[in-house]
Amino acid sequence: MPKKSHGSRTGKPPKPGFRGRVWVDGPEGTFIGYGRVVLLERIMEHGSISKAAKSMEMAYRHAWDLVDSMNRQAKRPFIVLATGGKGGGGAQVTAAGRKAIKLFRQFHKDLEAFLRREEKKLRL
Repeated sequence: MPKKSHGSRTGKPPKPGFRGRVWVDGPEGTFIGYGRVVLLERIMEHGSISKAAKSMEMAYRHAWDLVDSMNRQAKRPFIVLATGGKGGGGAQVTAAGRKAIKLFRQFHKDLEAFLRREEKKLRL
C-alpha cells in the first residue's frame, strides 16, 4: 500500500520535485515556522485566537500555546490580548508580529525559488 505524502491535505499525490520546510528555533525550540505564521495571519483576519484556531481546525489550547511560545521567545510580543467585557476579548497582531510574518514569507519565497533552481539542475 502506498504511503501518504507528508503535508498533503488535498488527498492528491504531490507533484514530483523538491519540497522544503523552514523554521526558526529559539531558546525553547521552535520559535516561528510556516504553521505559526498562518496562525498569526488568521488572528489578523479574525481578531481572535479562538476564531483563528477554529478556521485552521486546531484546538484553542494548542493555538494559545503557540502564541504564548512566540510571545515569550520574541524580543517584543507578536500578539496582544484584550480581556473580555461587553464586546468580548480579542487578539491583535503587533507591529513586531507583522514584521515577522513579512520576513518569514520572504524567506519562504526565497527557499522555494532555491528549490526550483536546484531541481532544474537534477533533471537530465
